[in-house]
Amino acid sequence: MSANGTPGQLRPLDDIFVIDVSSFLAGPFCSTQLAEFGAEVVKIELPKVGDALRKFGTITPRGDSLPWLSECRNKKSITLDLRTPEGAALVKRLVEKADVFVENFQPGTLEKWGLGWDVLSAINPRLVMVRISGYGQTGPYRDRPGFGRIGNAFGGLSFLAGFPDRPPVTPGSATIPDYLSGLYGALGVMLALKARDKTGRGQVVDIGLYETIFRILDELAPKFAFDGYVRQRMGPGTVNVVPHSHYPTKDKRWIAIACTNDKIFARLAEAMKAPELADSSRWGLLKNREKERAAVDDYVGNWTAQHDRADLLKMCEAAQVPCGPVYSIDEIFADPQYAARENIVTVDDARVGKLSVPNVMPRLTETPGRIDRLGPDMGEHNAEFFGKRLGLSQAEIERLQVAGVI
Repeated sequence: MSANGTPGQLRPLDDIFVIDVSSFLAGPFCSTQLAEFGAEVVKIELPKVGDALRKFGTITPRGDSLPWLSECRNKKSITLDLRTPEGAALVKRLVEKADVFVENFQPGTLEKWGLGWDVLSAINPRLVMVRISGYGQTGPYRDRPGFGRIGNAFGGLSFLAGFPDRPPVTPGSATIPDYLSGLYGALGVMLALKARDKTGRGQVVDIGLYETIFRILDELAPKFAFDGYVRQRMGPGTVNVVPHSHYPTKDKRWIAIACTNDKIFARLAEAMKAPELADSSRWGLLKNREKERAAVDDYVGNWTAQHDRADLLKMCEAAQVPCGPVYSIDEIFADPQYAARENIVTVDDARVGKLSVPNVMPRLTETPGRIDRLGPDMGEHNAEFFGKRLGLSQAEIERLQVAGVI
């Protein structure tokens, strides 16, 4: 396996203990990032049922899903029914020593089980609690269920995806809000732990799936507030700049070209052997290009359609015009840049053999994260936590298993 870090190397979160009771993707992705950088993460799953992510996506012959193996890597797994009094009591004992608690139930669920923030923070005032839900812990929609697709739609991204004369489409992936919420959750943990160093107290990191989408829509909100503009779907085009789109190639592929200012367009015009296009009386000024957006895109598209993608990349790069291939996943696996940066790492796993997964991000030069193992088997670490950590006898563990508590 080739990964960012090596075993034994210091990782920034080596002394952090995380309890993850979340399910599916947003919460688990949050804690996975912490685990990649050294945190000990114990994933709590419902006995005999497990996390829903285990059965989502492609299922291996052994019964594990590829998303589970990839996105719950570096974690330990125990089974525990938080809905039972004994299960709640056991998780409270774990909380006593925890630094972070991650959940993504609908608001009020943990409170119903006697495990709300008021209870857990009283047990451990230094605890940081990440709460990810469809709409956050407050507001008139807090009780509504939510998934990534709803986050894309309610957050404003889906409305912008697709062509103006067609219905909105999925903006690449329905799970973008889950991953973004996991990212913001991990960032929130870092900020809360830093604050705890100063105050000695933990706090809640409260995230609604739609909020992470709304936060990344550049000038959408201030533009509407400024002059009432409601941006519409533009296909592959980009608001405020042109040419800035995907263009066809002679070999039936696609190339992305991004001219974000007049100087870059002038360089593109030279590459197209049509420098006169960059004259101020033609398309040399952005305001002129925007007025004739369709004509500009058609011209560039007609030019790219006369050349193979590889040749276009060379011409644009020589002219210092930002460009890139519109890649499918097989092309990503074959690309030397991905290989040089080790963006794809192959992990040896007894259950599935060799499995390639995205490598750890971000890349740290001194204390990098790493992938130690893929997603754990359900309840794989029950003996470690219930026996060694909490001191339960074997007879007590067996009794709880029979009762369905663990």
